[in-house]
Amino acid sequence: MADAADWRQYLTASERYDNIEKLSKVLAVAGLNQSAFAIENEAYKTAGSRQEYETACSLPTSTPEPRLPSPEPAGPEEDDREPSSPGIPIGDYGNCHYVASGVTAEVYRSQARALKVIVETHGIEPHNPQREAKILSALRTANAPNIIPLLETFHDHDQRFVLVFPYMPLALSHIIDRHKPRSPLPSPLLRTIFTGFFRALNHLHAQNIIHRDVKPSALLLSSPSPSSPTQVYLSDFGTAWHPTLSLPSEPASHKILDIGTGPYRAPETLFGNRAYGPAVDLWAAGTTLAECLLLGKTLFESRPAHEDGNQLGLILSIFQTLGTPTRETWPEAVGFRTPPFEMYRVFEGRVEREGWQGVLPGVEDEGWRELVAGLVRYESGERVTAGEALDFPCMKGEGNGDEA
Repeated sequence: MADAADWRQYLTASERYDNIEKLSKVLAVAGLNQSAFAIENEAYKTAGSRQEYETACSLPTSTPEPRLPSPEPAGPEEDDREPSSPGIPIGDYGNCHYVASGVTAEVYRSQARALKVIVETHGIEPHNPQREAKILSALRTANAPNIIPLLETFHDHDQRFVLVFPYMPLALSHIIDRHKPRSPLPSPLLRTIFTGFFRALNHLHAQNIIHRDVKPSALLLSSPSPSSPTQVYLSDFGTAWHPTLSLPSEPASHKILDIGTGPYRAPETLFGNRAYGPAVDLWAAGTTLAECLLLGKTLFESRPAHEDGNQLGLILSIFQTLGTPTRETWPEAVGFRTPPFEMYRVFEGRVEREGWQGVLPGVEDEGWRELVAGLVRYESGERVTAGEALDFPCMKGEGNGDEA
């Protein structure tokens, strides 16, 4: 247990953001016009111990735990429908309607545009909207394929930083929700989505840019139908690492470990490898593809950071699925800050017992399983690259049992 003098060094950015999100929900339910970010930041600066900090960030006993509605995802027609009620102006954009919010930003729709309004300017690294804008501007100049185009940036009348994108009505997470628990996503739709996805990653990785938060909600689509023209964009570059723009705060050999989202986090970041590279995105791509094949269930289980700050639950889930790694199966991990050897119970993984057929049942085209197996590997240098993924037979419609 950390003492009062050093407790802050053990508090991760994910834990801080979890507390901010928790406070945001409570404040919204209570109708209070207060900043969750400011409350958490004050607790972080003034608390004399970790316990005092958690108490200051905990839910008030008089306020019930918020229960947010979980409606059925809207159909494409509903997603694209313009709201009938009047919206608000943001800069030169009129009739802006609230869509969603995160810890640092709120998203609004103005006809065919999505406005990402940065509402909290005292960000916690690696979140950096100014760097996000610079990375996306450079990518658009280079005509990067399948990466959400940043159309413009400006400061509104409240001097809030605003990023403007094309409005996309759907994310891959919505498509997954529509199919579960009935059936995996059909191969033609998977091919459309993941061709765009891997093209985007291939371009990024060729520039040594790491996205660092690949997940189903980061893939945006204009339509869920493979029979109609569908635009696929990789979005959410708020924590991306760039080989020159990120160097002042994150040297290449000393990157921030607290990246990614829950079950999509690559194992090298869990065991202290600060010199990780683009392969963290490939692991996340494999777990994202697996989720499409598992009727919406994630390949690995992960609890929120405030419940499992050391991510032990995720580590055990990975070991139980793939088997406990050894020096032979994961040689690069010998040099990690916290090597995963001789520290954990040895598990025979499901892949070892049942093969990927047992882990990913009900998949007609074996090629999709092979692609997941090539991406979800301990040794980062052995993972299938984005360029190699594009050449897999299943990506070209050449697999067994493929749909017409």
